[in-house]
Amino acid sequence: MLTIYHNPRCSKSRETLELIKENSKKEIKVIEYLKEPLSVTEIEKVLSLLSCSPIEMMRVKEAEFKEQNLKGADDKTLIAAMAATPKLIERPIVSDGNKAVIGRPPENALALC
Repeated sequence: MLTIYHNPRCSKSRETLELIKENSKKEIKVIEYLKEPLSVTEIEKVLSLLSCSPIEMMRVKEAEFKEQNLKGADDKTLIAAMAATPKLIERPIVSDGNKAVIGRPPENALALC
């Protein structure tokens, strides 16, 4: 099964979802993370699957990033900020349960199909 952490208002997220629908025979679970925010534990799991640091999973150009003074913050603070403000999570993220990729560009997701 593939899981996509999806924002339907984002063109890259929509492109990635279509790409995996067209290229994968796996079942696809869509999680609209703005409607169903991820917990701290879920974010930590996704980070582990991505093999990246919290800052690499964040949308640092969002106004909320600056408003919350997150530049230079420690990992725990960044993870808590993503849990409290899901808009800060980079999108889309696709996972097969063993590994995850950020769909920027959308073709990155093909590695999991």
